[in-house]
Amino acid sequence: MSHKYLKTAIAITVACTSSLAWSAGYQVSEHSASGLGRAFAGEAAVADNASVLARNPAAGTLFKRATTSGVISFVDPNVDVSHTGPSREQSVKDVAPYAIVPASYYISPINEQFSWGVALFTGYGVATGYPDDFNQGRSAGDTSLVSVTFNPSIAWQANEHWSLGVGLSAVYGIAELNRHKGLLALAIGGNASDKLITMEGDTFGFGWNIGALYALDPNNRFGFAYRSEVTLDFDGDFTDHTGIAAGLPPGTTLTGKLEAVLPATFEFSGFHQVAPAWAVHYSVLWTEWSQFKELRATNTRCNSSDGAGVCFLKEEHYENALRWSVGVTHNLNDDWTVRAGFAFDEQAGKATLSIPDTDRYWYSIGATYQYSSDLSFDAGFTLIDSKSGTFTEDGEIFDSSGNALIYAMQANYTF
Repeated sequence: MSHKYLKTAIAITVACTSSLAWSAGYQVSEHSASGLGRAFAGEAAVADNASVLARNPAAGTLFKRATTSGVISFVDPNVDVSHTGPSREQSVKDVAPYAIVPASYYISPINEQFSWGVALFTGYGVATGYPDDFNQGRSAGDTSLVSVTFNPSIAWQANEHWSLGVGLSAVYGIAELNRHKGLLALAIGGNASDKLITMEGDTFGFGWNIGALYALDPNNRFGFAYRSEVTLDFDGDFTDHTGIAAGLPPGTTLTGKLEAVLPATFEFSGFHQVAPAWAVHYSVLWTEWSQFKELRATNTRCNSSDGAGVCFLKEEHYENALRWSVGVTHNLNDDWTVRAGFAFDEQAGKATLSIPDTDRYWYSIGATYQYSSDLSFDAGFTLIDSKSGTFTEDGEIFDSSGNALIYAMQANYTF
């Protein structure tokens, strides 16, 4: 794949993606329509199409002909936040915007033992937006992180039971942060909607992933997959609009350095063909959220209340978290396959206005239509019910509640 094609593919994906994290923290799980229909249960082992590359590169050995998959997912969230005091009360609806998440995959055998593949998908992202005149504009405002992962990989079938895979990841990230005066305007003057700080930038980060697939027999297999942490080092444009936030002359724009961590993950999956027309599958996904400790923008010219050289600081309180999922697949006939799944995605971090994290419950259904021996189509639907909660930020109390509807469509072609 040429460098020009890679840049074009990433540009198209970024243009289509306004990534909303609807898994724990700011993780994005929407990698396929087939996976969505089973709540992403068994993703490192099922391998029913090329989208398995987003989870386990070793599964590429299961494909004896070249195959490709293209996916588009639509995330329709409904997240409401209420400021209950003590300074002032205010309610905001739909703080998380509608999102479109595309992905594409390709796998090709090299010989009887080796295969290679390439994946283009989103692993992490977040988008929240509050009214410019929101009371706590200094904490909320607009927050956006879009990332796109380009992930070539190679797989080797060691014997009839074991396959191993390894891949490299190039992650392109775009971040934007806007904060407003809010209630600070009462003390420093101006309007609540006046900008306080802004920061935006883009960068590349790099990582790797490995996987293993163990086939107990033709009807039972287990997948193991690890994806490394990726650090995005942004050198973005930081602007202190008032001179209060970072101790700079009002309106000063300079280069702010900010490090964003995309945590490592490990997944264990199982797939069991329990009858000719029935299969069950499951996954446990561990994410190393404890590595996400803070958002700190720095420049030697800044002199904020958080210290010399600090332009902006937001401490985070995250712990490692698990996602549990289980699903079932039923082959109705030669043309139609249906599936369903359930998942529990545990809260990874202390909820904040920019990332109102909470426990989530996934209820999923989906289907595959085999149009011909080479072409199939997938559709998936998920209802995510989020646990309502109360959290405190900057001494103020907030209530949050929400749910989301996710739809996905996918086409698969075997050459």
